[in-house]
Amino acid sequence: MVMFKRALLLALLPGSVLAAPVFTLQSSDFNDSAMLNKTFAGNNKSNPSCTGDNVSPALSWSNAPAGTRSFALMLTDPVGGKGLGVTHMVAYNITADRTQFAQGELSKGEGYTGGKNSPGTTSYYGPCPPVGSGIHHYNFVMVATDLPVNQLPGGLTHDELIAKLKGHTLGAATIVGRFTNDK
Repeated sequence: MVMFKRALLLALLPGSVLAAPVFTLQSSDFNDSAMLNKTFAGNNKSNPSCTGDNVSPALSWSNAPAGTRSFALMLTDPVGGKGLGVTHMVAYNITADRTQFAQGELSKGEGYTGGKNSPGTTSYYGPCPPVGSGIHHYNFVMVATDLPVNQLPGGLTHDELIAKLKGHTLGAATIVGRFTNDK
């Protein structure tokens, strides 16, 4: 009888009471799983695969989990580096009251602590897939943490950041952009 009463009570509650809003990450510059504009590709004169302007896309997020004290953002290409993966950005110590980065802001290295990406820089490094390698998927992952801002030192690699975040994550949101240099 107790189970029946609980089920009846839950059935009478509005849906908004039962489900917390979903933590989401989005961009005004591209839709999830859409192709990225060439502007967002890397710009490195010593690498012919970097054909863009290295402008970071705008990102915004909402409905962070309760208790969020900071965010971390990672950008990876899981099949880059001939299948070993490429990290294009590692950013953390992002304040909990922040909800967006404007277009180009992540390229400037402001508003976060920069970690080392695969090319060795500490800010956004846009896609540079080799010609003939097909369409690559660029995974933007925003992680909500219970760590206070400036808890983590600068210069962490992707793997080092993941190790530091273990036991401190509250949730994550993702958006995927695709890019190719194939014609």
